Amino acid sequence: MKKIISTKNAPGAIGPYSQAVKTGNMLFTSGQVAIHPESGELVMDDVQTETHQVMANLKAVLSEAGMTFDNVVKTSIFLQDMNDFNAVNEVYASYFSSDFPARETVQVACLPKSVNVEISMIAFD
Repeated sequence: MKKIISTKNAPGAIGPYSQAVKTGNMLFTSGQVAIHPESGELVMDDVQTETHQVMANLKAVLSEAGMTFDNVVKTSIFLQDMNDFNAVNEVYASYFSSDFPARETVQVACLPKSVNVEISMIAFD
């Protein structure tokens, strides 16, 4: 049995997918980019600001599912440029208190809307 998770506190899907799907105790989020949920505009002042918006969007999706970053067991980070790794990593790390989730970070040729970073998560409660 699956439950679709949707919140107005994160940007709506820009394609045929859900913000997240919960099945049993597992939550699978779709990748989030730095779209501000209220304005619908991209937040791309710099890669750190962009990453903060991505994490805020993920926090909203997790919250809608009754979870926090403490529930996250796996993340996937997609970067347009691996040279942004340290800046993104610094922001990303600030959202976790301890017991960091498993993760991979990869550089890709292009991301939706030509953003610099996209992150998806798997969480467990």
